[in-house]
Amino acid sequence: MRQFVKLNDIKDQFETLGVKVVGMTYDPPEAIQKFHKRWDIKYPLLRDVDAQHVNAWGIRNTEYQEGSFAGIPNPGVALLSPNGEILAKFAEPGYRGRPDWSTVLAEVGSLVSGD
Repeated sequence: MRQFVKLNDIKDQFETLGVKVVGMTYDPPEAIQKFHKRWDIKYPLLRDVDAQHVNAWGIRNTEYQEGSFAGIPNPGVALLSPNGEILAKFAEPGYRGRPDWSTVLAEVGSLVSGD
């Protein structure tokens, strides 16, 4: 969840690049609303029902046994095109590591600008 809070602090930098920011979690709607309000998150948090996106994007954390929770992802970031194509994934194995935001911003900037 700390990743969502940090993203809240730098979302304007992504939006300057023309990239819209959303978060995604497997948590139930009540938990998402509580978290959103508690941390004053400034972007939408979506619910990944039955880990459909975690599995489709290939970011499931295999350290958790099948059937535990709803499908815990490796913490990360995905850059999607307007038609839903995955342009880049930044995911760390395990659950403790997080992608470095300065690296993600730099690489997203390069992808968006075509460099």
